[in-house]
Amino acid sequence: MKRHRIKFLPADRVFVVDDGENLLEAAMKTGIHINASCGGNSTCGKCKVKVIEGNVPSSANQKITQQEYDAGMRLACMTTIHGDMVVEVPLESQVDRAVLKRKRKVSTPHIISVSDIGQLVTGWEVDPAVFKRYVELPIPSIEDNISDLGRLTRELKKKYEMDDIAIDFRVLKRLSGVLRDADWKVTVTLVQTKRGCKLIYVEAGNTVNKNYSIIIDIGTTTICGQLLDLANCSVLKMVASTPNGRDVCTLAEVSDYNAQISYGEDVISRIMYSQRKFGLKNLQEVMMSTINGIVEELLEISKIKADSISHCVFAGNTTMTHLALGIDPKYIMLSPYTPTTTFIPPVRTIDLGMNVGEHVYVYVFPSVASYIGGDIVAGVLGSGMFQKDKVTLFMDIGTNGEIVLGNKDWLMCASCSAGPAFEGGGIKFGMMAGKGAIEQVRINPVTYEPMILTIGRVKPMGICGSGLIDIVAELLLAGLIDQNGKFKNDIAIKRVRKGESGFEYVISYASENQVHKDIVITEVDLDNLIRTKAAIYAGCKVLLDSIGLAFKDVDKVIIAGGFGHYIDPEKAQVIGLLPELPLNRFIFVGNGSLLGARLLSFSKGFLRDVERIASMMTNIELSNNNKFMDEFIAAMFLPHTEQRAFPGVIKRLEEDCFVKIMRNAVTQH
Repeated sequence: MKRHRIKFLPADRVFVVDDGENLLEAAMKTGIHINASCGGNSTCGKCKVKVIEGNVPSSANQKITQQEYDAGMRLACMTTIHGDMVVEVPLESQVDRAVLKRKRKVSTPHIISVSDIGQLVTGWEVDPAVFKRYVELPIPSIEDNISDLGRLTRELKKKYEMDDIAIDFRVLKRLSGVLRDADWKVTVTLVQTKRGCKLIYVEAGNTVNKNYSIIIDIGTTTICGQLLDLANCSVLKMVASTPNGRDVCTLAEVSDYNAQISYGEDVISRIMYSQRKFGLKNLQEVMMSTINGIVEELLEISKIKADSISHCVFAGNTTMTHLALGIDPKYIMLSPYTPTTTFIPPVRTIDLGMNVGEHVYVYVFPSVASYIGGDIVAGVLGSGMFQKDKVTLFMDIGTNGEIVLGNKDWLMCASCSAGPAFEGGGIKFGMMAGKGAIEQVRINPVTYEPMILTIGRVKPMGICGSGLIDIVAELLLAGLIDQNGKFKNDIAIKRVRKGESGFEYVISYASENQVHKDIVITEVDLDNLIRTKAAIYAGCKVLLDSIGLAFKDVDKVIIAGGFGHYIDPEKAQVIGLLPELPLNRFIFVGNGSLLGARLLSFSKGFLRDVERIASMMTNIELSNNNKFMDEFIAAMFLPHTEQRAFPGVIKRLEEDCFVKIMRNAVTQH
């Protein structure tokens, strides 16, 4: 078979690929990120690339204008490779990984970092489930010639008072050589099980101070990892910060976009892709390539060797967990929505293709249902709500919206199909949070001119989720849109104009941005945002109604998720995404999944709590719930059709309206 050289710009990297291979899939395999949200079926039009050199298809695509086509632009998903090529990935098609490293700059006492576990979860100590023990064995003799395994377990039981020590067969195969090469002085790695301890690794010398864990949050959009020091940590050390802002027990932290995003932005798109020939295999491999890249960086940053890793923890939604393990997720999306499994036994990293020692096992957080995954169970653990007497509302706002309501005695949960609007999907100029994404907006109530801030403080490229919330709230407060999300036609300003799909507001003119097009928000965008916020609010309302409670009965609202970390709660209340409660009731925890994964790595006592949490969570299926549909329709309004639920917002809108009327009257006079 012929092979061809493909050079990607601006990365300036060259790869050799097979003749006839799809350009988008080739980019995926080689680690070149290109925005794509439709799974490669050419409907989103976001994977535009510019072919600088090489043969290209002769027919234009409906997502490419004639002007773009003549300039060499093509959709990567529709381009087949039949020769050497030089391909430029333009700014709007690139995925900016650097933004994942940024920290929230807003100063508020209600933001809790991953290291502040003590503020949320109490009554625990550092006692890892995977631990090391050093032992020196007496040399065999005629008088003492028991087996090597018997000698090792005898000394472990004698020195550490251990009982019921099982051994991994792989250890047994190399045990005799290791013991003798080490002069009978070895460190063993053991994992706590329900029946006792299992010996999973034997190494020469004393390495008890080199016991590390890697925890991975497998998100639909991003994958985050941390490398933890299990041997030299205590609860007190976990609140001591290093100059880089991490606690001293976290040696490194790395995030990257899930390479599966080029096969679809949402879980349904990926489940559908998994049903293609080799689809499941491809999805598992590209996810593991992302994880291995993160692991490699974690080891490089911390200067730790791979064979010092003793433990791994995965937490992800049910679909991501299935795909990570190579388990068919097909029936997750088909009624009655049944995953293959919710509880998964520890899995060897080597069986997943993960680049750490072959003795390492992965603990996978259990799921609850098809759309309530291990990341939510981890978040509930990390939030501490399972210990509290008062009622807590936990919200993980991301590609999907998961909600948990309850306390130490009961937990109710639900998942609402919020859609990808908060990740930039379905929005004309939507984009993931990357450099150039508009994240903050203020609109002058007199001139209606916008003031915008972008990530990285560079010229705009598009709008990310937090910016979208800001824009809609500001348009509403400025009186440019009504509470149905429609532009008011009686306001004659240049920035509100008739577009291809109704009226639109120009946020940034072509001469002011990097994409050289007017960046606008359309009525279709507004409708998509309203649907998204309505689904999340309605899900919360259904959970509360099911237990006979109201929002006022909630003591704390804990907001998790990478996107949730950047929400302005006041603006979210204006559009009706968050309930109108005092701001001091809201706690932003960022990545709640990592919070729980850390706890589980540091303390084996939480193994029981994790199983209890997953078992006691009662899932309410919303897809065919009439009450949910009623609440959803009621929430399809800004902020809500029930004005009594948002008295402060309604008062503010009325006051702003009165001020505008008086100002106009004075101006006209």
